[in-house]
Amino acid sequence: MAPRKRPETRKTPEVVVRPKSKRSRSPRELEPEAKKLCVKGPGSSRRFDSGCLWAGLASLRVPPPCRNIVRALHHHKLGKAAWPSVQQGLQQSFLHSLASYRIFQKAAPFDRRATSLAWHPTHPSTLAVGSKGGDIILWNVGIKDKPTFIKGIGAGGSITGLKFNPLNTNQFFTSSMEGTTSLRDFKGNTLQVFTSYGTCNFWFCSLDVSAKSRVVVTGDNVGHVVLLNMDGREVRSREPGSSLSLPHPQPRFSAPPEPTSSLQLWNLRMHKKKVTHVALNPCCDWLLATASVDQTVKIWDLRQMKGKSSFLYSLPHRHPVNAAHFSPDGAQLLTTDQKSEIRIYSASQWDGPPSLIPHPHRHFQHLTPIKASWHPRYNLIVVGRYPDPNFKSCTPYELRTIDVFDGSSGKLVHQLYDPEFSGIISLNEFNPMGDTLASVMGYHVLIWSQKEAGMRK
Repeated sequence: MAPRKRPETRKTPEVVVRPKSKRSRSPRELEPEAKKLCVKGPGSSRRFDSGCLWAGLASLRVPPPCRNIVRALHHHKLGKAAWPSVQQGLQQSFLHSLASYRIFQKAAPFDRRATSLAWHPTHPSTLAVGSKGGDIILWNVGIKDKPTFIKGIGAGGSITGLKFNPLNTNQFFTSSMEGTTSLRDFKGNTLQVFTSYGTCNFWFCSLDVSAKSRVVVTGDNVGHVVLLNMDGREVRSREPGSSLSLPHPQPRFSAPPEPTSSLQLWNLRMHKKKVTHVALNPCCDWLLATASVDQTVKIWDLRQMKGKSSFLYSLPHRHPVNAAHFSPDGAQLLTTDQKSEIRIYSASQWDGPPSLIPHPHRHFQHLTPIKASWHPRYNLIVVGRYPDPNFKSCTPYELRTIDVFDGSSGKLVHQLYDPEFSGIISLNEFNPMGDTLASVMGYHVLIWSQKEAGMRK
């Protein structure tokens, strides 16, 4: 008799539960990680964390940066990827790194609030900061030595503008409420006074310099802009044989008095009120932007200056304007008003409709005016937040963060916050390398960098 076959026993299949990858997880599962990306304290609301920040989280979920950047560069070299896509990948990698940024150095060297700052153009760890009392520090943030301190005159000596000399980087220019625009060395010696009013009733509020045209431009508190020659020679543009053709009009005003200077090219009243900011285009050094509390930003061609009505474009704003910055490639103009609006204008049509970014940064008399600035390498905007209960999207217990916006979409992509330094941060500037951020908060100067890099420094 044949043996009976044993019935087969079916094995129960083993269910292996594998953790979902970031790509396959739902937005709600990723929300806790979204909150971790923002360095915040316990006081923020859920709506603020998962609302504003979540809107830009999709752009933060990037693959491992090194492998994909190398791949993108390789594809670009083979002609399979356009450079904008490579640049976007690099920008996403940088945004990913912002999650590890912390304050690794800080200083409070002044007895009055800080009012201006500038990074050295060729030494990316050297920072200059000016104060309301006219004091200046020169700080090498890469070492632990004490900053070089240059004593000011005290009350009435506020440093309103700082720029390193592009022709000699051991020198820097300052504009001040003392009524002067000067060139100084690292020991604090005044090498040359470019212009001076000689009175405390009129002063200079901003400045910029051009190495190509060898000019200094500065604006004052009653609407005048002065163009000065850096070396006494004829000012020329980049094209051989072409001159900027800068006129020498005689000023037609009785006040303020004519500032004394042997290097003055012209002095024109370009605005009805104080000129808060002047900026030369980094790619077209003959293109000048001026911002004013008369609620306008104007764009000028230095080669065609004939008077106050010779501007190329006048860009009206709803409120007084604190700043107007050209982007590093010169193709965009970023303006910050004194209320709740950041604007981005495009070179394709300067007077066209701008991109608007609602943002609370209202003006206060005893606060250094808040100014948005560009990242030197990516299309990113950085600006301090001053929560306003009257702002449409204000939430309870909103934090005074440093906000980072995408310059293309206008979306909030990251926020920096340190609960130990929770004051209003007025000025933010990345160094030329784009990896270290300097911030001004009242009397304090804060240096942000990646956690690992900060430990090495």
